[in-house]
Amino acid sequence: MLDRAFALARPILHRLDAEQAHRLTVGALRLGLLRGAPHPDDPILASEVFGLGFANPVGLAAGFDKQAEVVDAMLALGFGFVEAGTVTPRPQAGNPQPRLFRLAEDKAVINRFGFNSAGLAAFAERLRRRRGRGGSGIVGANVGKNRDTADAAADYESGIDALAPVCDYLVVNVSSPNTPGLRSLQKRDEITALLERAVAARDRSPAGARVPLLAKVGPDLTDEEVADIAAAALASRLDGLVVGNTTVERPGDLRSAHAGEAGGLSGRPLKARANACLAATYRHLGGRLPLIGCGGIESGGDAYAKIRAGASLVQLYTALVYEGPGLVARIKGDLAARLRADGFASLGDAIGADHR
Repeated sequence: MLDRAFALARPILHRLDAEQAHRLTVGALRLGLLRGAPHPDDPILASEVFGLGFANPVGLAAGFDKQAEVVDAMLALGFGFVEAGTVTPRPQAGNPQPRLFRLAEDKAVINRFGFNSAGLAAFAERLRRRRGRGGSGIVGANVGKNRDTADAAADYESGIDALAPVCDYLVVNVSSPNTPGLRSLQKRDEITALLERAVAARDRSPAGARVPLLAKVGPDLTDEEVADIAAAALASRLDGLVVGNTTVERPGDLRSAHAGEAGGLSGRPLKARANACLAATYRHLGGRLPLIGCGGIESGGDAYAKIRAGASLVQLYTALVYEGPGLVARIKGDLAARLRADGFASLGDAIGADHR
């Protein structure tokens, strides 16, 4: 039913400006016009990561639900978890429009939103109300910094303080290419200092609010930078990493007329780069921290490749633009079949299999 509805809606949505189409989609989800039919997940897909029980490892990446408006609607579509945000402490408009571009020929998207955000207060209140209604399912909150903040760590501390009591895990986003200077926070000294302050903020959060804390890093890293980030993550007692974000690189075989737009590229062209960065991160960590693999997933085979490369969980977003919400169920079914075909008794058994 979801596939049929998307097949009818896609030609209309794709005639609209990409950001306008996204807003309409979020609005339809908020009004309950797009509903998933709940189906139990295959038991082979269940796992425990960060001390949380996931019915399946397929999550929605940050960027789709920036304001935490439709987390339950997306969980109802079959996602094992949903990550809302990125949210900044103070409201900010982000970059001028247009700032979202479909590269249909390449099954990709370029965005340069620049952390457009309604701010922490509204975001936290939505998650607080959801908790009050007894909302189930795992929801993460992705926090960023305001464009004009000099002390970046202070903004991350604010996000952690506000959201630790109302979400299931937290992610500090240090890798968006659309906020000036943000990616420099991935450098050795900067990431070490920032993660120490972020973990300290989490640890002093109110009783009962100690939630797993992760950092989201980008795919455009050298092996030395990956090693530095891995060392900083271990030293700071971080709970995990999300690998990766969008890329500023432009493969030479892009065909879309929008290929030259500034911003972060996501989708199919990111796949190989993101997988290589994920595998390198797993090697440097030696499997000591869980990883969420993100970037270029559009099939069960793609999800399986990330798990074998070292991901405990995976996230997608861009492929939904082209394949629709029915993709989630297809990925889960294909992933379960691949695990069994290769003789794995559980998802956990396959994590990092390519390194063994």
